[in-house]
Order: sequence, then C-alpha cells, then structure tokens
Amino acid sequence: MKFEPKSNAFSIPVRIYYEDTDAGGVVYYANYLKFFERCRTEWMRFAGHDQSQLASDAGIGFVARKVSCEYLKPARLDDQLTIGLEVEKLTKVRVIFRQHVRCGNEELVTGTVEIACVNMATLRPAPIPEFLYQKLEALK
Repeated sequence: MKFEPKSNAFSIPVRIYYEDTDAGGVVYYANYLKFFERCRTEWMRFAGHDQSQLASDAGIGFVARKVSCEYLKPARLDDQLTIGLEVEKLTKVRVIFRQHVRCGNEELVTGTVEIACVNMATLRPAPIPEFLYQKLEALK
C-alpha cells in the first residue's frame, strides 16, 4: 500500500528491540499502543508543551478514552518503523487521532485513539486551555 502523508501528519521513528517482541518473534500487540503514546507525546512537545509541564502549570492532563486498532501485518526484531498520527477531530475537551505504524511504505497497524483533557486534581473532564487549543488547532 502506497502512503501519501497529509500536511498535518506527524511521525517518529521507532526501532524494534528484543524486549518489544513476543515468544513468536513478532511485536507484542499491546506495544503498538505504547508506540502510539510516544508519538502523541512527541507531537505535544512539537507543539511546545510536555505532559509534566501541563500538569504542573495548567493543572491538566490527557487520558485515553477510547482506542481501536487493526493489526494488518507483524513487525519483527530490528525493524525500523515509523509511528505517525493525524488529528482527525479537535474539540474543546477531546482530540481524536488517526494513528499508524509503517515499515517503509507498508502499513502494519492502523488505529484511532481518542484522548480527553482532564483536571489533574479531580480527573474529571476539563476544557483544553485556550493557549494550547490554539496551538493544537494550528497543527490540525
């Protein structure tokens, strides 16, 4: 499958180590969620913010609300992968990402991840602060 990046796409490289694989020598399925998380964290840094700073300065955090994955092909030891995301939808409280794992131009895993902004003291939904919302809107 040929991949054409969109203008709002963001990606990071990930090398597969032995610790990422299962007894069959392929990447353990749950590790793809970790790779997705790393990509979203680096995307937030790209926007100029990190999770600990947002928690301490703005009192907010982002938590996974819903995840859906489709596993198409396995990744294996020593593969160099590209983990990517695109913002599908941004609201005042939630961000929905389309995420993928590719090896070269071959798509291995696709998924949708919905995250919600929460107040760190109460863990209840909270609006994304305007300063951050504007930056995220510009990256969409």
